[in-house]
Amino acid sequence: MENQPPVRVERRPVSEEESRRANGPDWDRYADEYQATHGEFLGDVGFVWGPEGLTEAEAGVLGDLAGRHVLEVGSGAGQCSRWIRSQGGRAYGLDLSFRQLQHSRRIDLDTAMPVPSVLATATALPFRDDSFDVVFSSFGALQFVSDIDVAVTETARVLRPGGRFAFSITHPTRWMFPDDPDEPGLTASQSYWDRTPYVEVDDATGIVSYVEHHRTLGDWVSLLAGAGFVITDLLEPEWPEGHDRVWGGWSGVRGRFTPGTALFGARLGA
Repeated sequence: MENQPPVRVERRPVSEEESRRANGPDWDRYADEYQATHGEFLGDVGFVWGPEGLTEAEAGVLGDLAGRHVLEVGSGAGQCSRWIRSQGGRAYGLDLSFRQLQHSRRIDLDTAMPVPSVLATATALPFRDDSFDVVFSSFGALQFVSDIDVAVTETARVLRPGGRFAFSITHPTRWMFPDDPDEPGLTASQSYWDRTPYVEVDDATGIVSYVEHHRTLGDWVSLLAGAGFVITDLLEPEWPEGHDRVWGGWSGVRGRFTPGTALFGARLGA
């Protein structure tokens, strides 16, 4: 991120409250740059699961969306939800960042395709039980949550029986490697099984400014099963030939050797 204050990196336990206090304002600061840098790639009415460019139209993890009530957790500027509305679904957004939701409102007006959205958190979804047919999170929101068991349980609560849950995250194996898009990002330097959160602290104020949490693939399977989900999909998109985009630590250099994104699909109940 540009024009950010100097930070020091720590590895230590972080509570849900501290994670939320850090990551909401962090996304508020980053939202303008994020939308300026990635907005064209995402599309105002587009559904991309990650930096590799895999779309929901290609993946089909959410199933038939026509007439479905859909909640996007970590909706950002609402691009994915807007695409769902273009497919006949009734999509709603939820995000921790007020600035991201302001961008969503801007695109609502530009496209005349509004996405009703709410400022809230994944661990306390402000909806009644059995409200949605589909809940999804496209790329990243869940790895910023400390109380992930609460978030997954909340998802199960607001889903109707047989409802679908899908989410894409940084591939858990990436935790082993430096966040570098070039060759240094191919050398493992940390244990895959070390779940100690990554924390950035503002040097000037001592305030935690960014937190990211790590779970292994096995952790995610256990979390989903424990909340009553049956896993239907686990996709690891390959980096496409000729795709020259660099997005943080994602790039063709790394993507030719190791997955950058994991995409889970699940159904509530047997």
